[in-house]
Amino acid sequence: MYARIARFEGGDPASIDKQVADIKSQIAASRASGPPDDAPAEMRTLTETVSRFVELVDRKTGTSLGISFCETEDEMRRADEALNRMSPPDDSGGRRTSVEIYEVALDETFK
Repeated sequence: MYARIARFEGGDPASIDKQVADIKSQIAASRASGPPDDAPAEMRTLTETVSRFVELVDRKTGTSLGISFCETEDEMRRADEALNRMSPPDDSGGRRTSVEIYEVALDETFK
């Protein structure tokens, strides 16, 4: 498994809940019936490649980390290319300051 971590800084802390709600809504819609017919190709690629997504936020500073998980290195490469082509919908999410990709060496749950 592979993880892509994108860091965003300078976001509007007041808009975090709306951004998270928008992401949840997009994920729920894709799960229910797949991406809409007019969805961009990047969204279709993400539904094919990303198996898990985690968003970490710092409400005080407006900083966030988006972590995308893919099962294979090829899926991660495709997801990374799609995410790099996508731009944030507006400036309230801040600017992307870094992207790193890691192989997940350990992923254990305790409960």
